[in-house]
Amino acid sequence: MNWIELAIQTDAEGAEAAAALLSEYVTGGAAIEETILPEPGETLDPARTFTVRAFFPATDRANLEQAETSLWHLAQLREMSAPRTRELAEEDWAEAWKKYYTILHVGQHLVVKPSWLEYAPQPDDIVIELDPGMAFGTGLHPTTRLCMRALENYSPNLAKVSEPSQGYKMIDVGTGSGILSITAAKLGARKIVALDTDAVAVETARRNIAFNHAEPIVHIEQGSLDAEKHRDQFDVVCINILAEVICELAPAIASALKSPGIVIASGILDYKADTVVEALNAVGIDIIEKNQEDDWVALVGRKP
Repeated sequence: MNWIELAIQTDAEGAEAAAALLSEYVTGGAAIEETILPEPGETLDPARTFTVRAFFPATDRANLEQAETSLWHLAQLREMSAPRTRELAEEDWAEAWKKYYTILHVGQHLVVKPSWLEYAPQPDDIVIELDPGMAFGTGLHPTTRLCMRALENYSPNLAKVSEPSQGYKMIDVGTGSGILSITAAKLGARKIVALDTDAVAVETARRNIAFNHAEPIVHIEQGSLDAEKHRDQFDVVCINILAEVICELAPAIASALKSPGIVIASGILDYKADTVVEALNAVGIDIIEKNQEDDWVALVGRKP
């Protein structure tokens, strides 16, 4: 099968809107990448520092055309580039997105290493090996980095409040590539449930968890957070999705958390942060930390 790659450049708010829109048309969703280098022959526009990519089967021209039409309407409200498309053979598609990734250092000791690159780790490095494919969560997006830093900062304290012999327990809602579950596993979690509603993300996460030998710790399920099924089971809820979804799931987040327990929530544009704070406060979760990178915010909350 051949594939058609569709890509646009925009700012943070436009990227969130475009990714949500494109996810309605493609299996596997759309990926948001922070633009590190311009495309060949282009200069980097500071106002458009995010690239949104989605891949359509070449036979699915109808959905591609509908997506382009929807993006045109969105561009009347948000400043973004015109969509660029190119057709890729199956073997070329498998390699096309790899050129956008490199070794990334996050926080004090975390290193995200694409599986196809070589890296000689330093003694204190914690290396997460990743083959992101079409799933969200590459380390290139600020929200992923914000969550990783929070996990690194809070893991030592989480170990103290959990049962010492078992380590802390976490649920990763919207796991995408599995990067946050793998990070937590390497930081001391001993039981992790990784959830995603998308089948492509579930398979991608399963592959990445195997790369990192985390299968004994991370259990992957297709689905979402459930207030009854997951009640009082976890020391940590990590959720990196859209602000609106976090607000909708706030009661289930509070239900899933033990007392004490923490929630790490990101995927939040700065102007939506107060709404998420209110939603979490309403279910008894106190916000103890707010961190921001570019226009994106991560919140850390505690269930007393």
